[in-house]
Amino acid sequence: MNLGPQRIVCLTEETTEWLYLLGQEHRIVGISGYTVRPRRAREEKPKVSAFLSARIDKILALKPDCVFGFSDLQADIAAELIRAGVQVTVFNQRSVEEVFSMLFQVAAMVGCASSGLQRIEQMRARLAEIAAAVDAQVKVGKRRPRVFFEEWDEPHISCIRWVSELLGIAGGDDVFPELATQSLGKHRIIAEGGEIVARDPDIILGSWCGKKFRPEKVAARAGWGDVSAVKNAQLFEIKSADILQPGPAALTDGVEQMHRIVLSWMAQHG
Repeated sequence: MNLGPQRIVCLTEETTEWLYLLGQEHRIVGISGYTVRPRRAREEKPKVSAFLSARIDKILALKPDCVFGFSDLQADIAAELIRAGVQVTVFNQRSVEEVFSMLFQVAAMVGCASSGLQRIEQMRARLAEIAAAVDAQVKVGKRRPRVFFEEWDEPHISCIRWVSELLGIAGGDDVFPELATQSLGKHRIIAEGGEIVARDPDIILGSWCGKKFRPEKVAARAGWGDVSAVKNAQLFEIKSADILQPGPAALTDGVEQMHRIVLSWMAQHG
């Protein structure tokens, strides 16, 4: 029995990746042009949207019976499709728990609640293992590193909530935790680079929303020479597709990369 929508358009990458993981890629008829996970999706599915814009005519021509979107930033796209008679489900997940909730809801909508829950529990179990590994290091006297996660460079934008939470699980302490709950990037802007310098991060992680992170540019910033991360060459890129999409990638590859970086730092310091 075919349950749920049969012709789905995904306006962001995380629902596309999740449907592929569930073996339900045959339901997808259109994807975001920013999709890179899984890579084969770019070859198999028509690209119908960016993030803040979409080809409404192209989407309607695909005759979708459901469109998945993400956040209030896609509200205008959603409204136009709804007025055209299309069923639209827009998720607004910002925390790790909200990401898990989104994954379960999508799985249930396509008749894969059981297998979706099994995958979710596997991801939860791995996150628990990562947290336990960090605790074990702390118990033997290792210090958790202070981490600045830079989501954009000009202006400096600190990380969003799910990234901050996953960083904490991975073993690092976000140096701007008070900004993480702000959903919009403009509310996470750090106007003065000196404020970042003052918090002296041990590690700097960069994920410049699709633009290549340039450690040498960060290290060359005026006044940053005395920052611990710069002095000890602890500047690393986490690709945006692996951490800034609030879905499977962040809960797996993204957190694993941060965890490896943190454990390596702990082995040398503390």
